[in-house]
Amino acid sequence: MSEDTEGIPPPPGGNWRIPISVFFKDAKFVFKRDDIGMEILCIALPAAMALAADPIASLIDTAFIGHLGPVETAAVGVSIAIFNQASKITIFPLVSITTSFVAEEDTVRKIADIQDEQGDDLEKGSGNNKDTHSNTLMPPDNNDMLENIEMGEITDDLDLENDFVTCKSVDAPSIGSNKERTKIERRNIPSASTALVLGCILGLLQTTFLICLAEPFLSAMGVKSGSPMLTPAHKYLTIRSLGAPAVLLSLAMQGVFRGFKDTKTPLYAIGDLTNIILDPIFIFACRLGVSGAAIAHVLSQYLISLILFIKLMKKVDLLPPSLKDLQLKRFLKNGLLLLARVIAVTICVTLAASMAARLGATSMAAFQICLQIWMTSSLLADGLAVAGQAILACAFAEKDYQNATAAAARVLQMGFVLGLGLAVFVGLGLEFGSGIFTKDKSVIRIIAIGMPFVAATQPINSLAFVFDGINFGASDFAYSAYSMVVVSIISIGSLFVLSKFDGFVGIWYALTIYMALRTLAGVWRMGTGTGPWKFLWSRLLP
Repeated sequence: MSEDTEGIPPPPGGNWRIPISVFFKDAKFVFKRDDIGMEILCIALPAAMALAADPIASLIDTAFIGHLGPVETAAVGVSIAIFNQASKITIFPLVSITTSFVAEEDTVRKIADIQDEQGDDLEKGSGNNKDTHSNTLMPPDNNDMLENIEMGEITDDLDLENDFVTCKSVDAPSIGSNKERTKIERRNIPSASTALVLGCILGLLQTTFLICLAEPFLSAMGVKSGSPMLTPAHKYLTIRSLGAPAVLLSLAMQGVFRGFKDTKTPLYAIGDLTNIILDPIFIFACRLGVSGAAIAHVLSQYLISLILFIKLMKKVDLLPPSLKDLQLKRFLKNGLLLLARVIAVTICVTLAASMAARLGATSMAAFQICLQIWMTSSLLADGLAVAGQAILACAFAEKDYQNATAAAARVLQMGFVLGLGLAVFVGLGLEFGSGIFTKDKSVIRIIAIGMPFVAATQPINSLAFVFDGINFGASDFAYSAYSMVVVSIISIGSLFVLSKFDGFVGIWYALTIYMALRTLAGVWRMGTGTGPWKFLWSRLLP
């Protein structure tokens, strides 16, 4: 991505004195249903619902298991923390890279289809010897057309409005007979095939890894031999590990759909609803306890993968012409940077869960309930992050800095408002609804201690997630990775110090610092006009 900002006109309505003022740009229009607002909502709402489905399923697991007792709740909390840590290390890079590569390949395919269609029209016009505008139009040179698209200089002759260059999800042009159109609808996207292959391989490796090393991992998390949490934690982790291939495959396929700007199709996968139905049956009716919860979750994940696979087969030719067409090296090379980042992101939460487990089953049970609510509610902002990433990636590719600025400001403002709303909702919900998750009075008392942290951090959590999407949309992967490593180091130090002196409260103080630093890193990058945001300085008054 080029950072050249020459020739960028100042925005209408006046200039800004410092780049940080971009965060307040048109703040009074945060709820305005204009083009950019509707585009964000059309992408964000389905994405948020899809992203929140699995955490909600885990939250419901926690609610059902909470009625088995604090030991079972704490055991499942430790197992979920281990499983999520292992999954996120592989899932996040895979999904993010898949989205970018699929979007790139699909755009190239659409360019080629449009050029072919224009060429066919020109040949037909020339053959008919009609004195029309299309007769005099020369077929565009491929390099010139790509340059025009990159610069956002789309001519009326090409009539590309509302097509791929405006980042709207469209199908390939329909050319020829019905049979030909059907063939065109099944896209040849090698990145999609590569993502599924890697998802399957990584899922099998994760299953093997977690099953073979379940006891050492649990011991590292504070569940030692002789602990009452060991047996239920081992059962839950072992069974749930069998669903790892389905988890990675389903999320890889979601990455493919996001690359097509399609965040609605993943909503059709009703596996999480199946999990909700099967949980009470397996846990209570079949008397399988924590094993029943794990079985229900695994079955739901395989159902989700099956549904998404069937739908993806209708859009993409999943069998590449040859193994050479798979882009394994490209995926692995670009995934290393994101891998470092996701390890830094998740290690703090996993370490916090480990320290909570060392405080005993009651504290761990309360921490698990608070953590699930904390993460589930905050992940709703990830829908805005997905929308910001998609819109900004297109705007930067077209060098449409005005649209990039407007989109970044709008999603951040929406994220902050969402965070304020979540703070009120979560605060009231935990105040009056903690009994839904457990009847143990000791656990409820500790939940009340963690409640102010869970509620008050919602605004900064939302901003942190939205800044992630903005960084990815601006292709600022290096800064995102390096800054997160620094944030993680500081947060780990605060976890050790604060948990030693303040126990359960200290852990939540440290997690608050962790999320605040993540948000500050995003504010610093844009607010100082560095990296891909250098163009903001060109709009300042002399």
